[in-house]
Order: sequence, then C-alpha cells, then structure tokens
Amino acid sequence: MRPRQRSILRLTQPAPVTMQLGRKHRPDYWLAIWCAILLVIGLVVIYSISPALALTSNVSSSYYVIKQVIAITLSIVAFFITAKIPLTTWRRAYKPLFAIAALATLLALALPVNPLYPAHRWVRLGSFSFESIELVKFSVLIWVAGFLAERIKKGSITDFRQTFQPLLIALFFLGIVIAGVQSDLGSTGVLVIMMGTMAFVAGLPMKRILLIAAAVLIGLILAISAFPYRRARLETFLHPDSNCQGSGYQACQSLISVGSGGLVGLGLGNSVQAYGYEPEAANDSIFAIYSEKFGFVGAIILIMILAFFFTRMKNIAERLPDDFSRLIVVGVLSWFATQALINIGGMIGLLPLKGITLPFISYGGTSVVFSAAAVGLVFQASQYTTLKPLSTDRGQEDSRQQRNFRHNTLRRANY
Repeated sequence: MRPRQRSILRLTQPAPVTMQLGRKHRPDYWLAIWCAILLVIGLVVIYSISPALALTSNVSSSYYVIKQVIAITLSIVAFFITAKIPLTTWRRAYKPLFAIAALATLLALALPVNPLYPAHRWVRLGSFSFESIELVKFSVLIWVAGFLAERIKKGSITDFRQTFQPLLIALFFLGIVIAGVQSDLGSTGVLVIMMGTMAFVAGLPMKRILLIAAAVLIGLILAISAFPYRRARLETFLHPDSNCQGSGYQACQSLISVGSGGLVGLGLGNSVQAYGYEPEAANDSIFAIYSEKFGFVGAIILIMILAFFFTRMKNIAERLPDDFSRLIVVGVLSWFATQALINIGGMIGLLPLKGITLPFISYGGTSVVFSAAAVGLVFQASQYTTLKPLSTDRGQEDSRQQRNFRHNTLRRANY
C-alpha cells in the first residue's frame, strides 16, 4: 500500500533541492473559472446598488456599472499579460516594478487629497485615479519570491544577515510609509502576513518569524496609540454598540446590513442600506450589502466559492517543482485570503474595521486589475505542475532529504 502523503508546502530540509520547471501542460482552468465567477458576482451586486449609489453621489445611474465593466475589461487584459510573460521575466523585472511603485507612492503623497478621502493613498489626475498600494503589493510579491528563492538556492535561507535582516528592513520601511504616512494599517497587515507566509514556506526558522511577529506587534501598538481615530476604531470593535452615531456608525450599520438579510436575503432590488446608510457600500462594506441582498445562505455560498478558489491555488503550489513559482502562488494565496478574512471579519464584527477590499467583489479598478494580474501569474505557474522533483545540477542521486521533500510537498495532480 502506498504511504499516505501529507499536504505540506513548507520546505523541511536546510539544504535546497535544485529543480527546474516541468514539462508544460494544460493550465488549471478551474482557477480562471472561479475568478470569473467572483467577478460576475461583484458586477451583479454593483449593478443592483448603482441607483442608490448614483442618488447619493449625484451621478448617472449607470456610472458605477460602466466604471466596473471597464475595470473588469482591464483586469482581463492584465490577466492575459501576466499569464503570457514568462515567470523568469517577472523575476528579473522586480527593480522596474519597485521603481514605478515608489514613483506612484510619491505622487500619491504629493498630490492634493480628496476631502472625502483625506489619506494620501491615491494618484488622482482628473477623472483618473490609481491606488498605489496595489502596485506595491504586486511588486513586493515578485521581489520576496525571487529573494527567498535565491536564498534557498544558495543554502542561506537560515542566515540572519542574508535573509532575516533584509526582510526586517523592508518591513520597517513599508510600515513607515504605508501605515505611518499613508495611514493604511490594513494594507500593511496584508503585506506583513503575505511576506511572513512566504518566508515560512521557504524555510525561515520559526524563531525568526516569531521575532518578526513580535516587532510587528510592537509597531502595531505604537501605530494604534499614536492616532486617536485608530484608538477609536479599536474601542468600537470592543464595544460596537456604544457609539453607533459616532465612531461606531459603520460597524453598527454593517451588522444591521448583515442581520437584515435573514436566511435568504431581501433580493437584488430591495436593498435599504445602500441608500446612504452603509458607508462605502460598494467598496469596503460590499460583503454587508451582499449579505443584505442574499442572506445567510448567499453569504455561505460566497465564502465557499472563495474557499474553492483558494484551494485551487493551494493545490497548484503543492505540485510546483521550483521555489520561485511556488512562492509566487503562496504569496498570492496569502494576499487574497488575508484581505477576504479582514473584510468579512470586519463586516460581521469579528475583526476591527479596515479599509480593505474583498478580492474581485468590491468596486474599484486598481484592486481588480492587480488582483487579476496576480491570478495570471498563478495561472501560468499551473502549466508546470509535476509529480516528480528533478535531479540536482550535480547529477547526484536523491538523498533522504530530497525524498522527504517529495513526500511532504508533492501531491498527485487531480486533473
């Protein structure tokens, strides 16, 4: 009887196993199908609340739908671009990506802010707006995957100065700019979890990861205590019904939206909360509006779709033979899963509210486009999944570590 195989992504040996991409085969079309389903659900919800959004924003009733259709169209283009350009090219392009992300961030800091959204997070030029943090996430994903893959190849993944120290410095500067200057603590959390997950899968010792977590926790405490509105959000989370007309307004309205949906929801055209009651109904609070329309059953179905989507990425990562592509998939998975957890958790009162979009569901061009671009990378990697790790460059026979690696990280393809 064949021994039972465990589904473990993390590299378990200190020395790397040098591999190369397997033979190209049919990509994982289910990954694209689940992504398309999420985009359609988001578009349907935006379409159903567009009259309410237009009424409160004094624009045409088709304004939000048209902009979301444009965003989805651009996201399809981004998906095909990233799915077509080889992963090795993306690995070499991290410096230009970082340069563009840094320029976009500086522009966001320099340009005037919208009075309704006073944080310096958007580059606004006329009717065009661009949220720089989404490009930062994409750039960090590429850089961390390449950096850790190189450390694995050189056998220095456990080295303090070569691996741990650069990651800690990067986290420090990202925290200063994004959490401090741009006041975007939610996106900082997404980046921290994404980088930490990739480092864990790459084989960074747990003690080092716990040190990073401790440093992040200290920074989080300082970031919350330094800003009154963050302290108010924390107090609102702990006591959501204590100030429903003040700092706890969105939290209370979100719970009302979710609760008013009941078992099967009010229906597509019967939303009440979208008419100015629920703040950011199309963006951060879209899960609450969705729950109002489709109820508990609809919410469970959406969560299951997200779970199927994430499972496809997990299955792809477990069968990839090279470190860079595996880390890319793990990074995208942790990116999306963290955002979904923060968004949904905030809407149902399990987590503090943060300005985080629900992947592919929330309204917003930049988020949709870069999320689709990230899925394109995973889709391309899915063409090289394999059952067997290849031999090392030196032609040595499989060592016990290599056999353990195969046993722990590869699963039979389920195509």
